Amino acid sequence: MKTWKRNLASCVLSAGLLIGSSGCENNAQTNAGLGGLIGAGVGQLAGRDSESTLLGAGIGAGVGYIIGNEQDKKEEKARTQAQIRNQLNTEIIWIKNTNNSKTPVKLRKEGPGYLGPRGEYYESMPTEAQLQDVYGF
Repeated sequence: MKTWKRNLASCVLSAGLLIGSSGCENNAQTNAGLGGLIGAGVGQLAGRDSESTLLGAGIGAGVGYIIGNEQDKKEEKARTQAQIRNQLNTEIIWIKNTNNSKTPVKLRKEGPGYLGPRGEYYESMPTEAQLQDVYGF
């Protein structure tokens, strides 16, 4: 095997292990690293010189970052929408206890009924008396 092929193989292996084990924080970082790695390999194969390798790495990292950043935006939007849906489908009922303190009971809308914190299902919005039996003292 020629020297440049051995060097390329060891660089690709080292970079792949580094990226795989580094635990990037988001898709943009991960994809930039992978794109740079792939771009460097393609650049080296195409031009067989350092300039081509570096140019390929730069282009690959840039494209990888753009793709990963769009994935991150999509995931953040989905998380935000899920949080809003959860807030809109949640009711908090305050139950008055025998010592005049109050206990919050968070109910989640499930289809036509409501799901209590302990997994109990109510066909309709439960009354304070129904919740008092389970959550009051």
